[in-house]
Amino acid sequence: MRNYPASVIGETMKKPKILICDDEEGVRESLSLILERDYSAVFARDGNEALRSLKKDGDIKVILLDIKMPKSNGLEVLKQIKQQHPEKAVIMITGYQATEMASEAIKSGALDYIIKPINSASVLASIRKAL
Repeated sequence: MRNYPASVIGETMKKPKILICDDEEGVRESLSLILERDYSAVFARDGNEALRSLKKDGDIKVILLDIKMPKSNGLEVLKQIKQQHPEKAVIMITGYQATEMASEAIKSGALDYIIKPINSASVLASIRKAL
């Protein structure tokens, strides 16, 4: 068996980092449980917090972003993310089955959208697609 330096092993075993931005704590916790085995989760309660997290942490690979939040509109936050970090994959989360909102999100740069209640298989499939 070949011996690799600890730094190489640590780098290859590092879990991809996912930013979960949702104002509902229960949604953040549910998503965290879905992701915990294969991914590292970072949390934001609103769009401003998400933008600050992206500015500080360049290792974030995918953003799960709620469309409806009290302090910020997820579609506006999506546009800011795509302007400031065009390489980041964004998956929108919505509790509404409004196709116009989903269509607007895709036009604005979202890779996909997930409808609440959260289905773990669809979340994991969207993240795999994003990565």
